[in-house]
Amino acid sequence: MRLQLALRSRGVTDARVLTAMERVDRSRFVTGTFAPRAFDDVPLPIPGGQTISQPSVVGLMTQALDIQPRDKVLEVGTGTGYQAAILSHLARRVYTVERHRALTRIAQANHQALGLSNITQITGDGSFGLPEQAPFDRILVTAAAEDTPGPLLAQLRIGGSMVLPVGVSDHVQTLIKVTRTDGGYEYDELGPVRFVPLVEGVEHD
Repeated sequence: MRLQLALRSRGVTDARVLTAMERVDRSRFVTGTFAPRAFDDVPLPIPGGQTISQPSVVGLMTQALDIQPRDKVLEVGTGTGYQAAILSHLARRVYTVERHRALTRIAQANHQALGLSNITQITGDGSFGLPEQAPFDRILVTAAAEDTPGPLLAQLRIGGSMVLPVGVSDHVQTLIKVTRTDGGYEYDELGPVRFVPLVEGVEHD
């Protein structure tokens, strides 16, 4: 209940998004000493030097994507699988790419334990997207790029949209929504955020 109030106060008002977030227990995705803080609206450390985003940012990004029940969604940056679990309650199919093999394994175990069978977890370089499954109706990037990655733009369906943080990694970034149209791409700024940087390559940990 406390988390729902925090989400609403930060502008997460979409009923479907709030319901999806209510159905996903964040404590499952937070490990060790940070588990008691799972329901605070703060980002928390996870293995691999990564973070699990604060719930209000997860909610605002998910709300901005406006996911429809038949959509196929690509997430770049799985982490321990929290965001993908929420997406799975809104979309038909979720593909999530993570560069840390150890995190992919954790996310797979979390999703399996929750019975979420419409998520495919892949270890890979998310900056290149997932061309073999493209095009996607929606793309969500949970790490900051200095510019919108071209391969991800190319993998958006016409009429599809992508939400991602853009900016230099050690400063505040801007959350951007990109919509692909018949004539190109439209960009909307959604507000300031702070994310770990989008890094190319794969960590074989």
